[in-house]
Amino acid sequence: MNRTSAQRAIVLAPHGRDAAIAAGMLREAGIDAVPAVDLPALVEALRAGAGFALVTEESLRGADLHPLDAFLKEQEEWSDFPFILLTQRGGGLERNPAAVRLLETLGNVTFLERPFHPTTLISLAKSAVRARLRQYEARTRLAAINASEAQFRAFAQAMANHVWTAPPDGKLDWFNQRTLDYSGLRQAALAGDGWATIVHVDDLPDAAALWASSVASGTDYETEFRIRRADGEYRWHLVRALPIRADDGTILRWIGTNTDIHEQKLSEAESQRDRDRLWMLSQDLMLVCDFDGVVTAVNPSAMRLLGWREEEMVGHNIVDFLHADDVATTARQFATLSAGATTLAFENRYARKQGGYRLLDWTAVPDAGRVHAVGRDITEERNLARDRERIWNLSPVVKLVLSISGEVHAVNPSWTKVLGWSAEETIGRKITDFVAPDELPSSQAALAELAAGAPLLEVERIYMNKDGSRRRLAWITVADGGTLYSFGRDVTAEREAADALAETEAVLRQSQKMEAVGQLTGGIAHDFNNLLQGITGSLEIVQRRLDAGRLDGVDRFLDGAANAANRAAALTHRLLAFSRRQPLDPRPVDANPLIASMEDLMRRTLGEQIDLDLVLVDDLWLTLCDHNQLENAILNLVINARDAMPDGGRLTIETSNTDFDRTSAARHRDLEPGQYVCIRVTDTGSGMDADTIARAFEPFFTTKPLGQGTGLGLSMIYGFARQSEGHATIESEPGVGTSISLCLPRHVGAMAVDDPAPASEDRTAPAGTEEVVLVVEDEPVVRGLIVEVLTELGYRAIEAGDGPEGLEKLRARGRIDLLVTDIGLPGLNGRQIADAGRELRPDLKVLYMTGYAENAALAPGFLQPGTAIITKPFAIEALAARVRSMLEAPMEQGLETVFDPAP
Repeated sequence: MNRTSAQRAIVLAPHGRDAAIAAGMLREAGIDAVPAVDLPALVEALRAGAGFALVTEESLRGADLHPLDAFLKEQEEWSDFPFILLTQRGGGLERNPAAVRLLETLGNVTFLERPFHPTTLISLAKSAVRARLRQYEARTRLAAINASEAQFRAFAQAMANHVWTAPPDGKLDWFNQRTLDYSGLRQAALAGDGWATIVHVDDLPDAAALWASSVASGTDYETEFRIRRADGEYRWHLVRALPIRADDGTILRWIGTNTDIHEQKLSEAESQRDRDRLWMLSQDLMLVCDFDGVVTAVNPSAMRLLGWREEEMVGHNIVDFLHADDVATTARQFATLSAGATTLAFENRYARKQGGYRLLDWTAVPDAGRVHAVGRDITEERNLARDRERIWNLSPVVKLVLSISGEVHAVNPSWTKVLGWSAEETIGRKITDFVAPDELPSSQAALAELAAGAPLLEVERIYMNKDGSRRRLAWITVADGGTLYSFGRDVTAEREAADALAETEAVLRQSQKMEAVGQLTGGIAHDFNNLLQGITGSLEIVQRRLDAGRLDGVDRFLDGAANAANRAAALTHRLLAFSRRQPLDPRPVDANPLIASMEDLMRRTLGEQIDLDLVLVDDLWLTLCDHNQLENAILNLVINARDAMPDGGRLTIETSNTDFDRTSAARHRDLEPGQYVCIRVTDTGSGMDADTIARAFEPFFTTKPLGQGTGLGLSMIYGFARQSEGHATIESEPGVGTSISLCLPRHVGAMAVDDPAPASEDRTAPAGTEEVVLVVEDEPVVRGLIVEVLTELGYRAIEAGDGPEGLEKLRARGRIDLLVTDIGLPGLNGRQIADAGRELRPDLKVLYMTGYAENAALAPGFLQPGTAIITKPFAIEALAARVRSMLEAPMEQGLETVFDPAP
């Protein structure tokens, strides 16, 4: 059946000419009319397709209507076949009760009472055709709807979400399989209002009320609520439903979805908690207000920063809290925010409840009719910035900011004040443009050092003033990243004053030196005059007695002259020790056995009233020094301690190993960091005050009564310590006692083995040897004395008066077994002669003579194998023994220094 069949009418009028007349009328109206001879023919024609049927009442009266009833019941949902029934008495119940039965059978029937006007028939016929055509159109639409619904349900089944539908009344009637699987229920259990059984009880009232409102108003439905899963867990879902409308706007159906947002909801809840915590704990002021400035929320920082409680700010306009000068600028910012712009940096002042204002830096964004703002308190920061600016501008220190290459980026006013160059004349130029030309290389080197990574540089530079003068600035420069920060101080006047002070101090030191020299020479002259008086007076008496032929008492006066000469020699050694020019024989020394060996001597020296304690540390290091001089130094300290304890007391001698680092070594002048052996002599005597300690090491300074001390003891000890590369210190307190420490450098090595004593005491040359000794001495008397002694001992002596003459003798042919030379000679010194002589004569042995040897014993390796040194004045016996021992000793053996045994 189609739209064409809707234009055809089936006519059932078996009596008379009714069928023919009716068919003719219909055909004239353009409607195809087909007569049917009886009711079965009518039904058959209807099944073939027709728009309506024109039937007379009498053709149906008494007929079997079951076939027709069956046809009508078999109609599809869209079909409602129309009938026009021709009657004699109309279709009303009162006039035609039989029509009621026909109405129940035919359904869609129009009664037309005869006789009728043709126009009426045609009008009814066309109405029936139109109705039938609308039914065909409905069939088409319904088919499309059914096809669309099938597609929708297939799509809905494939979706990951829950999908459901409802008719216009909102009673849910279909759910996709995912919904059923999630809930564990069947369609029937969820249909209608059954869906409410799986909604969380706390969420159901709002969800149901909103759904009823959407169904009533036809508006979209959207909400969030928890839906129970088959295992009993409730999960959050986003629930949406849209109405499907007909062309006329009426709602045909509702289509809804449930989207699982449980994790998102939990995350939002956690984020909300984080936001709440941030709101509560933030040190910044957080504020929400409308576009008119009325505060709707404020976090606790309002109390901390401003002193206002939340209830004192909420509901009030922010203008109530602003500084009067900031109201206008804040209003302009609100206008910008109202237009949708974001404020990233804006400052204004808020009043504190306690009085005063705080400066806040705001970031604000508009959202949903509100302004959400975060304010950071920058009051202290801004005050600090102002302070820094004041420091920058007012500081007398010159401050520069430079690039790592030396380009000036900023200068403070002190730069202009000191050098005259303005900021405009300086910024952008290289710092080296202002450095004095003679200091340019060092300035460039300093920049290179900073560029290489040096974190800090302290230098002084001369800079050129704009007026052409020169100024000296002391700089400290710090590198940070690629920027240099330099701080300079004008030290021009300070350095000029320092130079003037240094010149004055030099004059003062020279004056003090001259005073010290005067004191020294006066003391020496006093002592030597006494000694010379003994020598010259004794010799004069001897000369007189010899002239008179008398020999009685001559020996006594000669002994007196010799004793005075020996005492003069001892005084000279002490002076040399103080001046650190005495010839030393440094050897590895173990101080513990040396001190232990002196115990008897020290106890006899101290007497019975003074107790002696030796505290000698185990594993004491070796030290390198002159053994004899160390003994003398210790003995001198013991004697000084004895004299400080006239009524008795206790003397303690301690030894220790000491490590001086840079810090501790710096406390002692000229002491190098390192390891030292320390000998500490402590008494319980009278002690010394600070002034006495300061002068204790000065020569000829003594606190002893006149005639009881020379004042050279401690000065000799100090000179020996310094010449041995060590140090001596004093600690003392009046009435308590004194401690003197002698610290000598550690020696890493083994103890030296002493030379065996000569087997014979015979000082003369062996008979027949004719050993040759070259004597080089610029003092004729001394040279003559030595030559005389050597000749008497049986040696052949050759003499030379200076270095060049001695070298000529060495170059000449002939035998020379030993060179005896003074070290301090004019022209060539003794060492130079010896070195040159050994180039000519490799086996030449050398005996040096010296009153003092300038750096002789201090220079490492000065005494080489086959060399020795003897100190003036020496005894003739000592000279003879040294010459003999040297000539007999093998060349490889190291020889020792010999000192005259002065008392």
